[in-house]
Amino acid sequence: MKPLTRVLIVDDSAYVRKVMRQMLSRSPAIDVVGAARDGREALELVESLEPDVVTCDLIMPELDGVGFIREQMLRRPVPIVVVSVASESGELVLTALDAGAVDVLQKPTALASDRLFEMSDELVEKVKAAAESRVRRAVAVGASLPKVSAPPIRRRAAAPAAIVVIGISTGGPQALKTLIPRLPAEFPVPVVIVLHMPVGYTELYARKLDEQSALGVVEAQDGQLVTAGTVYIAPAGRHLTLFRATDGRILTHLDVRPLDAAYRPSVDVLFSSAAEVYGDRVLGVVMTGMGSDGRAGAAWIKAKGGSVITEAEESCVVYGMPRSVAEAGLSDAQIDLDRLAGALLERT
Repeated sequence: MKPLTRVLIVDDSAYVRKVMRQMLSRSPAIDVVGAARDGREALELVESLEPDVVTCDLIMPELDGVGFIREQMLRRPVPIVVVSVASESGELVLTALDAGAVDVLQKPTALASDRLFEMSDELVEKVKAAAESRVRRAVAVGASLPKVSAPPIRRRAAAPAAIVVIGISTGGPQALKTLIPRLPAEFPVPVVIVLHMPVGYTELYARKLDEQSALGVVEAQDGQLVTAGTVYIAPAGRHLTLFRATDGRILTHLDVRPLDAAYRPSVDVLFSSAAEVYGDRVLGVVMTGMGSDGRAGAAWIKAKGGSVITEAEESCVVYGMPRSVAEAGLSDAQIDLDRLAGALLERT
């Protein structure tokens, strides 16, 4: 029998600690082993209780969430899920992810109210995924990344891809900060990304990634022209699709529909629309993340003659989405994160 996932809750609100304990304890796979009021107490409890996963608020007295994550990752890396309110901690959330947190969950309210129970299912899902994740000591973003120029291209029989579409989830913010800054300014095709992230963070994340990249990185807008030299990140809460205008230009479209998609934005929705527009010249990339979003879209790309590559298990924080594609026989190659930029250059 699989052992229970041991969880430590860190939050300065006694009410939030109580509610989160109740929500997590409803899962027969989870054992809440303790709760801490701030980062300093959390460091002591991690050492004594050895939890498998920590949930962590960010704004706390004594030692805040970011300070705790940084110190804990230096002592002993442990999967940490940030549980925050977007309105008060947007910048802090991105800093926490850079420091080594594996995922983020948005509190529905900052108040001590029963609305907190709205995040119950997602909290349990993210804690279970975090328990299966790989965590490493955080490295300063871009610290060892040289300026990249395009390597010699090996000629391929097939036509090179005319667009790269990427689907990514848990561990995605960190992985993209490894991949995108390694693509040179002369990268010859547009890159369009669906990143599973709570509402309120994608615009800020795109700006931060843009500062570190030779390519321009933007949060996609409705009706935006899709051009080489730009990375488009779908805004949280809306699907991103592509369409060809009557004058032949390819533009973006944002919509809350389809409403029945498991995620919004959905990797499947982006991939299938790219396959319709670009046909056999689509390169789909499925990277770290839990679940199977991207598998159906990868099938669309392959049906139209395009190519799909998946991130190798060894470099994934959570080998869920890539696994679902690979096990369905839809992956043309499984490539480690450190080699992924070169693979994209070779195929475009």
